This record gives sequence, structure tokens and C-alpha cells, in this order.
Amino acid sequence: MGAKREDSDRLPFEIDERVDPSLVTAHAGVPLLIELFRKVGAAAVVDEQVVLKQRQRGLKPSQMVESAVALWASGAERVSDLGLLREDAALSALVGFRLPAANTMRDFLQAFHEEDLPLWQAGESATVPLESAALQGLQSASGRVIAAVQQKAAAKCATLDIDATILESQKRAAQLTYEGSKGFQPVIALWAQQDLIVHDEFRDGNVPAGCGNRRILDQAVAALPQGVERIFLRADSALYESALLRGCEEQGIGYAISADMTVQLREEILRLPEAAWQKEAQGAEAIREWAEVAYVPDDRDHRKDRACVRRYLAIRIRGRQGQLFADSSAVKHFAIVTNREGNGLELIRWHRGKAGSVEHAHHVLKNELAAEALPSGQFAANAAWFRMNVLTYNLLSALKRMALPGEFLDARPKRLRFLIFNTVGKVVHHARRTLLRLACLSHQSILHLARAQILSFAPA
Repeated sequence: MGAKREDSDRLPFEIDERVDPSLVTAHAGVPLLIELFRKVGAAAVVDEQVVLKQRQRGLKPSQMVESAVALWASGAERVSDLGLLREDAALSALVGFRLPAANTMRDFLQAFHEEDLPLWQAGESATVPLESAALQGLQSASGRVIAAVQQKAAAKCATLDIDATILESQKRAAQLTYEGSKGFQPVIALWAQQDLIVHDEFRDGNVPAGCGNRRILDQAVAALPQGVERIFLRADSALYESALLRGCEEQGIGYAISADMTVQLREEILRLPEAAWQKEAQGAEAIREWAEVAYVPDDRDHRKDRACVRRYLAIRIRGRQGQLFADSSAVKHFAIVTNREGNGLELIRWHRGKAGSVEHAHHVLKNELAAEALPSGQFAANAAWFRMNVLTYNLLSALKRMALPGEFLDARPKRLRFLIFNTVGKVVHHARRTLLRLACLSHQSILHLARAQILSFAPA
């Protein structure tokens, strides 16, 4: 009986001892992303602006970036994984060059390091190196992708969601974060309507999240392409800074930002009459309510005679039937500050929408791409690695908006891998032509349609 069960569990094939030299790849859809990178002009920008002292053994800077994009699009994440992808001769034939060895990629990343770069003081013991020209070149390439998406489907409104995240790392250069773990703490600015990261800054883990955000906002606004007429900002309390609020008001940017729960603000919330609270939602375990608070902080930026009125909206969450939260409290209070008019509850829900945009982007960067698989002990090498992940994120968004059917608009990388990138294909050379033969009609249809859309794009 045991032998029969073992035979029935066995799949009906054997591993052939011979290697078939046919040009077959399991990643036939990956070249779509590479072709898009070139077609929008991002590859040309990399070759022009990413000038490194060390030549990368015959490969152009754009080809090194393309290799990283191919690595992550196919589902791998570490530099060492390039060894396996490098053996894919069919993929090399499709993209036009053999992918680099792992050591070549490490050398490329290390070449971003420059000594004696100016430092921006981010705290008593924390600094952020100003970016080298090569690192800025990667940003410019990402900007070319952003401009292409805007050219294809223009958006007049830009809601910027700015947030930092922790990349845990045991690298020797990693610093302690506020959570007590070692790592880095980059910040990104996401354009919610287009699902594009318009700006990122790589930071050490000990850099406070609540500093320098006016500078981040200004750089994010400057990175927006032509055609944007209205700008909004959503963020957590790390951006609750007088300089940033004032900057938004000076530039006409509407915002909603989580406010620090100071003693004075809490007292004003607790003084609210019960009639001031309006119900938002009632669940099985908690009741959510909100109210407007007549709160004016005692500082120069909150004068009552200001032309722009800052509103404070309070949120109260009460446990039902005597239930307590994890910290043994029965009631929790939160607040946001906004300079926007309109219904308070709608503004609270609009502010809450950043969880589905920038926090989702952090999740994709860290868990579905390779932002947390930092390859080096050098700060600038890791900064380049992170920015190439951001570039890949933007390429994926561009592919969905510019080349794929609408059903793919919300597709995450793992679904794109299953349906598009990790498609089996055979490369055939015939009559001086290189042909890609696919085994599945549906894959052929999607790839053919997407490639036609990519090739039809003409950069402005």
C-alpha cells in the first residue's frame, strides 16, 4: 500500500541529464519593461547623467540599471541572484546584451560612493549626505518616466503623500532607528493619482522622520511634470512642522496632516461638549466619532488674524461595552490639522486615504521588490539601490497606465509576474529576424498589445 501511494504522489516526468541549448526563457515578458525604459527616454538620461569613475566592463550605465529592473521584475531580489539570470541566454538575446555578473553589479553600486560630499545636518548627531551627480541622474531618469505617464494620461491634480519607512539592516554602517532596530529610514513622496514616486531621499536610521520635510516637499513639487494645476498634501505627524505648514500656505497647497497630541490640544478635545461629537462608524468593537476643535496653538504661525485659517479635526475612538484597548485605555483621541474647507468627515477620510497609497508603496518596495535587500556597507551604494527600486516601481506604474488593459491598473508586481513577466518563450532566429514564440495564446495577446502600445509612444 505504501509503495502505491508513493507512486501516485510522483509527478510523471524525469529530469533529463542533457542540457538543451535552445534559447528558451521563463521571463519572456520582462523585456517589455526594458523597452519601456528605453522608449520614454529614461535609458538615455542614465547614460548621459550617471557618469561613474569606474567603467563597468563594457556595459553602459543604462544596461546596469536595466539588469536590476529585470532582476526585480522576474521576482529575484539580491545581487547574487544575477548569476542565475545571467545564464538565461534567451533573455539576453531579447534585451540585446548579456546581463552582468553579481560582482559587476556590486562594483557599479560601489562607484556611486564619493568622499567629502556636503552634509545636511538633520539633528544633533544625524546628517544626510547631499546627493552626488550620479545619484541625481537616477532621479532624472525616474522623472522622465513620470513625464511620460503624464503625457499619456494627464492629471491636473497632484495629491502628494509623504512618508518615511524603516529598512531593517544588519550592515555595519546601519544606525539605530527610533524603534530600536538597526537600519535606514528613507522618505518618499508619492503622487497618489498616478501612483508614481516623484521624489525619494535615502537616510540613515537615526535621522528623525520629523525634520527637513519642507525641503522634501519643495523637491517633490519641483519634480511634478507640466499640466499639474492643483497640489495637495497628506501626511502623518512627522510633517507637523511650522515651516512646512507655512510653506504649503505660501504655495497654495491644501493639506491634511496628523497633529501632535500636545497637552493643550488634548485639553481642548476633552472640553468639547458631547453634542459636538458626530458619529462616523460603529463597529462590533469600537465606535468612531469626530468633531471640530476651536484650537489655536500658542505660536506665531497660528495667529487668529491669519488670512489662512488652520482647522483642527479631532477623532475619538471608544471601545464598546467596557472593552479596553491594548494600552488599557477606554478612549483614544487623534487629530489632524488642515487648511482646506469643506465637510470635516470627508477631509478625515481623504487624509486617511494615504494608507492605501504611500503605505502601499512602501509595502511594494520592501516586500515585492528589493528595497530592503540592501547590498552594501556603503551609504551611497544603498542609496542607489533604493533609487533604482523606486525607478522600477515607477516603470511598473507606467506600464500599467501606458500599455496594459485597464484590468491591470491595480495589479501588484506578483500578479504582473504571474501573467506577464514570467512567461515562457522561445527565441528563434529566422531570416535575419529574432522571433519570440510563446506557448500560450493569452500571453501572446497581452504581450503583443502591450508592446504595440510601448512602441507607439513618442516622447514630447
